[in-house]
Amino acid sequence: MLNDSTARYGSVSKFFHWVMATLLAWQFLKFFDRISDGEHWVGENLVPYHVSIGTVLLLLVVLRLVWSIRQSKQRPEPENASRVLVKAGHGLLYLSMLLMPISGIMYLVGKGYGLKVFGMQLIARGEEMQWMADLGHYHSPIAWVMLVLVAGHIVMGLVHHFIKKDNTLKRML
Repeated sequence: MLNDSTARYGSVSKFFHWVMATLLAWQFLKFFDRISDGEHWVGENLVPYHVSIGTVLLLLVVLRLVWSIRQSKQRPEPENASRVLVKAGHGLLYLSMLLMPISGIMYLVGKGYGLKVFGMQLIARGEEMQWMADLGHYHSPIAWVMLVLVAGHIVMGLVHHFIKKDNTLKRML
């Protein structure tokens, strides 16, 4: 089933969710780059793809937002008591998934590095633009907020599965 239904998410929504979850987990490995100046396996083998994976995530989140809007009428709805919290939590997750790659690109372009994705120069190197670099400095604080949001998302999925036993997690599995 490609489309979502009121009972569960369809295969397209599940694809977006789990592929993006995997790529975000990879991106969060960048936190290890702060240890020993990246001189370890994670820093040497995974972190070099950080910009490329971030750019892929930006494309995926835009496609996912379009898909979500198209599916909004037939998606599973949270229970009435938590509807506002669920919508706010998901909204903040989507916002952070958009702001992360945008702020990263702003930092790179603002510093004059341009944007190179999987070896292809998408935005040429150029002059520094301080205003853009300044906005790009929010990339790290947004990453920490996003890490907390993702952790909360995981915890709530587990709470619904193991404590409430309401099949919320099964809708996305």
